[in-house]
Amino acid sequence: MTSLSKKLAVFVCSGFGSGYSPKAPGTAGSAAALIFWYGLKSQVPHLEWFADAAIAVVITLTGLIAVATVVGRGSSDDPQWIVIDEWAGLFLALVGINIHQVGAFIVAFVSFRIFDATKLGPVGRAEGLPGAWGIMADDIVAGAMAACVVQLYLLV
Repeated sequence: MTSLSKKLAVFVCSGFGSGYSPKAPGTAGSAAALIFWYGLKSQVPHLEWFADAAIAVVITLTGLIAVATVVGRGSSDDPQWIVIDEWAGLFLALVGINIHQVGAFIVAFVSFRIFDATKLGPVGRAEGLPGAWGIMADDIVAGAMAACVVQLYLLV
């Protein structure tokens, strides 16, 4: 592996630098992801839910590859600066929301952070998977749970 590809993997894993926050890197990474999502949706406001889902899948797959490159296949070590998993989970929670649904994206952010931080039920079990899968999976599950909360919010 070249030095450049390793540096690129580290940059992706860090959530494009957002994971280097000295305090609460997971929350900082999630906030950076929300800002990125908002900027993207502002530029292309009529993205359909399936385009949102495709973007979440691309972030997840890119994250899996980058995390596997950085931590190796067998390691379950999840350094705090790795926040691409937060990006993937939050983008999943935001599928189908538009930028005018301010309450919905606040609900997505807050519920995602709560599920991710507390490791409730399936989130904690997903974290037990080996290597890059475990690093990414807990946030994907937290994102899916947050997406359910958002959809309930939108129904009310």
